[in-house]
Amino acid sequence: MALLESLKIPYGTEMPAFELADPSGTMHTGDELVGEQGLLVVFTCNHCPYAKAVWGRVASLAKHAAALRIGTVAINPNINPKYPDDSPEKMKEMAADLGLTFPYLIDEKQETARAFKAQCTPDIYLFDGDKRLVYHGRIDDNWRDESAVIREELREALDALGAGRPVLKEQNPSMGCSIKWLD
Repeated sequence: MALLESLKIPYGTEMPAFELADPSGTMHTGDELVGEQGLLVVFTCNHCPYAKAVWGRVASLAKHAAALRIGTVAINPNINPKYPDDSPEKMKEMAADLGLTFPYLIDEKQETARAFKAQCTPDIYLFDGDKRLVYHGRIDDNWRDESAVIREELREALDALGAGRPVLKEQNPSMGCSIKWLD
């Protein structure tokens, strides 16, 4: 497990277009998932300890985002035979166990992760309603222990975007396991 941080990506960067299937085979596009106020995109997986530690927070924040008219999507770029816990069948199980209210998509060819310049799981992006990047950072200041969180940076970004206020430009990178690139 190689620990990496998300890359710095310029604010205002346009969201790459994507079309991916969920584990049931239903296709989803980025354009259809963007809410009136924007889209939260989380590159994640099932097996990484960093991703596992924050899945509950992602599910909760997605509900909060929906109330703000911001869509959410999770994308798994780790469809790799060496990591069977990240298989589409296991994704379907995890989505059911967590009661996800948003799509959890399969990036089997890893083209979407590459287009976004994703590095780790989780790697978190927040785009406004015009599909421009306004936040690329961590969920909060304590991935390991939710009860010890002092600052909920992603929630602050969601609230600002939902209220039409500028999102703070001081953002800390997300960190997690490296994406399991196929090549």
